[in-house]
Formats: sequence, structure tokens, C-alpha cells
Amino acid sequence: MTDAKSRDEPAAGVAGDDSANEDSATKAKGKREKERNDRELAQEAEEKQAEEEAHEADPDQPEGQEPPDPDQLRGEIAEAREELGETVEALAAKADVKAQAKQKVEEQKAQVQSTVEEQKAQAQQKFEQTKSQAQENPTPFAAAAGGVLALLLLIVFLKRRRA
Repeated sequence: MTDAKSRDEPAAGVAGDDSANEDSATKAKGKREKERNDRELAQEAEEKQAEEEAHEADPDQPEGQEPPDPDQLRGEIAEAREELGETVEALAAKADVKAQAKQKVEEQKAQVQSTVEEQKAQAQQKFEQTKSQAQENPTPFAAAAGGVLALLLLIVFLKRRRA
């Protein structure tokens, strides 16, 4: 029996070692799974916190959407600055009464000059037309010139008589 007992003991000891090894392997496996799950949860928590911070930084950006490209943002900022500059210039121009008055004067000058040029062209055309009529038929113009001359002589004669 001692032989049998000694034979059984190692068998029992080996079986005990196997179950102990299985228990420790199961515990180690469970511990690794727990660590992996903890890391995944920590990573998810960090991602969620980063999304919340990003959303706080830009409340207009919908959740779950990636932030825009920095170069794209720079371009949008440059466009916004340009538009703002143009708006400021327009407002400054509206507020500058002296410049508005000068511009109005320049517009009026241009309009008057345009009208003068038109009138001058019309007068020149009328003069050329009258000149051609006088060359074709000088009698009416000679009679008119004679009448003007007679009127001037009459005025001179009356002035001398009074004096």
C-alpha cells in the first residue's frame, strides 16, 4: 500500500499541480482581459473627453464630425478678414462727409462739362448749318446785316442830337 500510496500521491500531486496551473493561467488570462478592457475604457473615455473639449472649443461643429483642416481654417479666416476689411472701408467712406462732398462736386463738374461739350457741339453744328445757308443764299443775311447797321447808326445819331 505504501507503494500504491506513493504511486497515487505523485498522481494526485500532478493533478493538483495541473489544476493549480490551470487556475493561475485562468487568473492570468482574466487579469490580462481585465487590463485590456480597462485600457479600452480609458481610451474611450479620453476620446470622449477630447470630443467634448473640441465641441466646447467649437460649439458650431456637430458631434462626431472631425475638425476641419487647419489650412482650410486659415483660408476661411483670410477670406473673413478680407471681407471685414472691405466692410470697414465702406463704413469709413460713408462716415467721411468731406470725401462725399468732394466726390459729389467732382460728379457735378463732370456732368456740367459733359453738358457744355454737348452744347458746344450743337452750337458748332448750328453755326456750320447757318454758314452753309448764308453761302447758298446770302440775301437774307445781307438784309439782316444792313438792318443791324442801320439800327446802330440811328442810335449814334440820336445820342449826338441829345448831347
